[in-house]
Amino acid sequence: MLDERKTAILRAVVQEYITTAQPVGSTHIANAPGVRVSSATVRNEMAVLEQEGYLAQPHTSAGRIPTDKGYRFFVDHMAQPGRLDTQATQQVGAFFETAHGRLEELLHQTTNLLAQVSHHAAVVVGPRAEIAVVRSVQVVGLVGRHVTVVAVLSNGVVENQPVELAGEISEVRLAAVTAHLQAHMVGRALDSGVRIPPTGDRELDAVCTAAAGALEGSVADEHVFVQGAATMAHAFDAVDTVRSVLRALEQQYVMVTLVRDV
Repeated sequence: MLDERKTAILRAVVQEYITTAQPVGSTHIANAPGVRVSSATVRNEMAVLEQEGYLAQPHTSAGRIPTDKGYRFFVDHMAQPGRLDTQATQQVGAFFETAHGRLEELLHQTTNLLAQVSHHAAVVVGPRAEIAVVRSVQVVGLVGRHVTVVAVLSNGVVENQPVELAGEISEVRLAAVTAHLQAHMVGRALDSGVRIPPTGDRELDAVCTAAAGALEGSVADEHVFVQGAATMAHAFDAVDTVRSVLRALEQQYVMVTLVRDV
């Protein structure tokens, strides 16, 4: 655990770097609230924080920036949740009074609300499908060889996956497929462990396999919702930095990993 002085210096560095996105020097930190020591003392303490992995120095002549460890310490021990102002409180209250619909749509709307209230980029990751169990499953015919398999999960997620069959199939046969899937998928987790036993009917088995496979494949697709990314552009002087951040937001796997680790 850091002592009071190092904690104050680390807090000042993190807050300043969040604001400016530039390495922070000791002279600036020496005058920060809660620090109030000489620049030489700050330099010595920042050197210790660097040795302990909380800060890094990108260039010899530059100031320091927080490391992942430094950010983590800030979030876990120093960050204080603020209170919403009256307008934001009313906005959030109105949202939850009228929110309804599918979980995916609610998460999308929630992400948009977070971006509006915070004036920052907002990222929301949906619940893990693999830890939910199937409540209902149905195969619905569309046009020709195209069908849609719909599964309602215990976590509120509704999975819709299109499937193209080898040939057209009647509604009666689709009802048989739905009944077989219901018998063997309801109450079980939607993951690669689901195995549909054969019916003895080659056509039905092919449709069941395709439908179950489409749903299992959807488990790997994490639902990531991003709003307000454009508001970050003014926070960085370097165009390359903006591009790299926006690129990261577009990569769902990266965002899921980051959010899951919080």
